[in-house]
Amino acid sequence: MNSVSSERSNTFVLRRAIIALSAAAFGSGMSMRVADPMLVRLALDFSIPLGMAAWAVTVFGFAYGVSQLFFGPLGDRYGKYLVIAWGCIACAATALLCGLVRDFSALLVARGLAGATAAAVIPLAMAWIGDVVPYEDRQSVLARFLVGQILGLSTGVLVGGWCADYLDWRSPFFLIALWFFVIGLYLVHLNRSLPENARVLHKAAGSAPSRLVSEFRAVLSIQWARTVLLTVFIEGALVFVALAFLPAHLHTVYQLSLASSGAMVMLFGLGGLIFALASRVLVRHLRETGLTRYGGLVMGLALLVVAYSPQWWISLPACLFFGLGFYMLHNTLQINATQMAPERRGAAVAAFASCFFLGQSTGVALGGALLAFISTDHLIAAAGLGVALVGQRFSHRLALKLT
Repeated sequence: MNSVSSERSNTFVLRRAIIALSAAAFGSGMSMRVADPMLVRLALDFSIPLGMAAWAVTVFGFAYGVSQLFFGPLGDRYGKYLVIAWGCIACAATALLCGLVRDFSALLVARGLAGATAAAVIPLAMAWIGDVVPYEDRQSVLARFLVGQILGLSTGVLVGGWCADYLDWRSPFFLIALWFFVIGLYLVHLNRSLPENARVLHKAAGSAPSRLVSEFRAVLSIQWARTVLLTVFIEGALVFVALAFLPAHLHTVYQLSLASSGAMVMLFGLGGLIFALASRVLVRHLRETGLTRYGGLVMGLALLVVAYSPQWWISLPACLFFGLGFYMLHNTLQINATQMAPERRGAAVAAFASCFFLGQSTGVALGGALLAFISTDHLIAAAGLGVALVGQRFSHRLALKLT
């Protein structure tokens, strides 16, 4: 009886722990995308071109990606949950700094620090879930966990656009700082209640630099891991160059307010939420190969519609399907990332997130440079065609692996 009671207690604690991680992912999602709808406002306030303002997005993604190289092994060594908790508190400090800076150069530094600290949250949370949840249940649990990130992405775009129109670009960062501080303190408290096997699962020997090198070398020695990492790098570049410039596209082409443009991009998150709620059914009927194939196609078609639709309202359902297609593809990549090196899951998922966000920063930087030569509609359309091809290619490679 005591054993059954203890097992039930541990299950309840783990459920609370996953919900708390989802709340942390909400803050991370807000921090990631809050600057997207503010690019036009930043360009006006600092008297800089739109392409240069996009560096506020680029530096966040670059710092986020590089920092994964440190947080993955750190989580494996000292406990993923504890590292996430203190990472949230650090995120509160860097978000506050973003709101306090006075010039664009200082904002770029602060956004870089914000990206570096946010790197401790979602990838380590995914790795921790991979440690404690059996593989057969993992995709649906990951999908539900990512509801927090999805809502955070949508809220970040909405709040960023609304503040850019009616307040100023600083206000959202103060809200993000408060959210992270409260969640961080709660995670520190909750970590003490976790079962022992959910706190520290892997301790590597040797010095920190040698552990860092050996962990990632072991991951990269696996051919399938290299396939997943390359795919998610390209996916990140294509999807987020479109997402970063979507609000500016809607604002300049249809003369929508930044708040309205941000609200429309929220539908991207709603598409992700639909996937999370329907994930069990979709996984059962489409399997991983179908999710990646159709996810890429849905995204490609949606972005072509957004790029060339004659009326602004046609972009409404397209943004929703863009989000649905993205999470169909990306969630399948995530589940493969948690299993491509199970004995080094923290480092493997960290490498996955690093490639994803380095891809994002690369895509946004190149997209900002291309805007000197092409319009936003052609940029978004090119991203759509590219991501459709990525989905088909990965689906084919996955089918070969499973046979």
